[in-house]
Amino acid sequence: MKKILFTLSLLCSAASLLHAEKLVIKGSDTIGAKLAPMLAEEYKANHPDVSFEIAAEGSTTGITAIIDGTAQIGMASRPAKATEDSGASAKGVTLKPTIIAFDGIGVIVNSGNPVTSLTKKQIEQIFTGDITDWSAVGGKPGPISIYTRNTSSGTYSEFKELAMNKRDYAGSSQKMAGNEQIAAEVGKNPAGVGYVGLAYLDASGIKAVGVNGTTPTVENVQAKKYPFARPLFYYTNGQPSGEAAKFIDFTLSSAGQQIVSKVGFVSVK
Repeated sequence: MKKILFTLSLLCSAASLLHAEKLVIKGSDTIGAKLAPMLAEEYKANHPDVSFEIAAEGSTTGITAIIDGTAQIGMASRPAKATEDSGASAKGVTLKPTIIAFDGIGVIVNSGNPVTSLTKKQIEQIFTGDITDWSAVGGKPGPISIYTRNTSSGTYSEFKELAMNKRDYAGSSQKMAGNEQIAAEVGKNPAGVGYVGLAYLDASGIKAVGVNGTTPTVENVQAKKYPFARPLFYYTNGQPSGEAAKFIDFTLSSAGQQIVSKVGFVSVK
């Protein structure tokens, strides 16, 4: 009898494996470092047969993964570029965006920095290298150390668009892999300045400065008062289907949007 039960158990396990679904999600670090793993964990609680592979390496990698067919969902903190849309079309792929949350890119300095607010013009001048010393913006004399995301990051390009009049970053700027890395470097460096998404503003050793007198908060992003606000996206190849569609529906549900808010972003609801 025990042997029969054991055999049945093995057969049930094999059947479960056959029906297991793997959801591959690639792209934005802003979404993928905190939000996507928390959503996946909650989703798996009710869908134990689903496994996740989440790679947070930048928005460009997420959109490329949809074009190449190596992921079911691409995470992006920026809209797809015209070149990406045309490249997708050439391969018979339709890039479909779904807004899953809203974010504000906060400009951060070391918590010991006396500077509490900057104008948009001053931020542009700092990150392009026109201003190189903190004394020029009310800080203690000393060279400014700039930390940015790398070129595959959606935040890297969105910050250029929103804060820098599409100008190039200063040649002295140091490129980091993710929001957490920028926050860590600025937190260690009294002369540091960088930018991170709303969900990363609680890191130790940093503070967000006001931009034209407006701080990066959920309330200010919701009210469209903060100038460096942007949507966050999932990308799919056309209308999503299967497990990808179910996970996107979960992300947009009340339960999913509660997680969006808990992480620190702004709900689409």
